[in-house]
Amino acid sequence: MMIALHKNATTTPAVRAQIQQSSATEGELAAQYSISRTTVQRWKHRDSVEDRSHTPHRLQTTLNAGQEELVVYLRKQLRLPLDDLLAVVREFIHPTMGRSSLHRLLVRRGVDQLPKPSPESSPAKPFKAYEPGYVHIDVKYLPQMADEPSRGYVFVAIDRATRWVFISIKRRKTAAAARSFLNEVAKAAPFVISTILTDNGKEFTDRLFGSRAKDASGEHEFDLLCDSLGIEHRLTRPRTPQTNGMVERFNGRLEQVLQTHRFNSAEDLSKTLHRYVWLYNQHLPQKALNHQTPLIALKRWQESHPHLFKKKVINHPGPDIYKRRCASAGICWRTSARRTASMSASATPSPSSQQASTSPQGPTTMLWPQVRRPFSCTPP
Repeated sequence: MMIALHKNATTTPAVRAQIQQSSATEGELAAQYSISRTTVQRWKHRDSVEDRSHTPHRLQTTLNAGQEELVVYLRKQLRLPLDDLLAVVREFIHPTMGRSSLHRLLVRRGVDQLPKPSPESSPAKPFKAYEPGYVHIDVKYLPQMADEPSRGYVFVAIDRATRWVFISIKRRKTAAAARSFLNEVAKAAPFVISTILTDNGKEFTDRLFGSRAKDASGEHEFDLLCDSLGIEHRLTRPRTPQTNGMVERFNGRLEQVLQTHRFNSAEDLSKTLHRYVWLYNQHLPQKALNHQTPLIALKRWQESHPHLFKKKVINHPGPDIYKRRCASAGICWRTSARRTASMSASATPSPSSQQASTSPQGPTTMLWPQVRRPFSCTPP
């Protein structure tokens, strides 16, 4: 049995037990074991033979409990060395605090050693800037609804430059489904798609890894469609999902929608996801786009690089027509709109205008230039 004795102990547990059981006097026992009478008295009146703790029952500390908590907080949060912490304590907490007392406090509270700084992880590299046409594509599983025989898949495409998003829900995750999705993206995108980045899923490539490693042959259905559309198909490196992180991040947004909504059917799920994508493209400003929406970013790119687009970017036609008419007249469309609205409000209504004012659109609908109407939040 392992016995822990004090380093200055003059007796062993066996000697202590003999002292407790002996009927001899204290002087006789002290002479017999070559110890002092105080030691004999101590063990004579104890019931055990183990050393007791020498820690004082009540610590004589310089700081009170609240001040100690404040010192420990400063040590953990600011990570101050002992001497720097001592200077702070003397300046703001206790002017006569000693260095040894402060060190004993830190040891007692288990913060005498500062934690080693964790090695700085390499910062995430930003995506290389591209013009519209560099599209990330990925597939996400969807939960199975009660009216579905199996779970579905949502194919997601996002443009790197404008963050424009397009999705389509498929029943299978096959090469045919990927081909169909690419055709839908190419038809819906207002810009010319030049490059597509996907992972190494079998729906996108015939590239293999491991014991059956094989490079992409270019004969996969998805590759053949990319060649026919004049699109360069790039693949991510194995086990590097961060390469396709832009679309992975949007998949996380879709997951939040799935976790926070309850769906009654597959149609309800599809409508909710498509409505979220519509709101994302039309109304959610992106920090990476200088707090613009993807659709506004598309418009800006089309104004500066029209050769990258194959059709006009339109969200709602009214403001575009109005600004074009004002520009041809050489006036500011915002100033004209305010002036037109004030004139229509202050003018004396005629019988015809009174009849028009009873209409749902109001009298300003009969004036030109047309006053900009608020954009409806209902998806088209």
